[in-house]
Amino acid sequence: MVRIAFAAALLATGFSLPAVAQQAANPNPAAARAGTYSVEPAHTRVLFSLNHMGFTTYYGDFTGVSGSLTLDPKKPAESTVAVSIPVASISTTNAKLDSELVTSDWFDAAKFPVITFKSTTVTPTGHGTATIAGDLTIHGVTRPVVLQAKFNAGGTNPLDHAYTVGFDATTVVKRADFGVAKYVPLVGNQVAITISAAFEQK
Repeated sequence: MVRIAFAAALLATGFSLPAVAQQAANPNPAAARAGTYSVEPAHTRVLFSLNHMGFTTYYGDFTGVSGSLTLDPKKPAESTVAVSIPVASISTTNAKLDSELVTSDWFDAAKFPVITFKSTTVTPTGHGTATIAGDLTIHGVTRPVVLQAKFNAGGTNPLDHAYTVGFDATTVVKRADFGVAKYVPLVGNQVAITISAAFEQK
């Protein structure tokens, strides 16, 4: 009943469900438009997880990401990506912990306000997949990392009408390597990172 009522309300406002369906995102990477893109921050998130004292896996994320992408589906190895992540955007749904994580005991947001990643090489590994090697800077320390990236889809966003491409990427880093070592090993050193990024064509 809820779905029927929702659909009826959309139709009453002139919102065309068939029109939206016709503009569905295309998962074929070869069909993506070549060009320069900017991060669409409202739908881009950087999630992280780590072991908490052996009892649980603890999660958090960053928002407000900015950055750029150059993409050529015919020459994917020539693609580049660079992103900046504001440290102060960190959220674990625990306000007390969030306020601690931005202090000098952890990320020290006052001194190191952004986390950055800049690609150095892109190596296609399959249909819509690639490894992205690059330099990750956290807490003022830069280390090489490799992202396992997957193309999700490209197409015109039916709401804002911007041509958009989306990717997911994962990697694992050791936080102590970046000088964020408080409570290691009681709180895990290995941090799994998942990036879900939307880019809009300029």
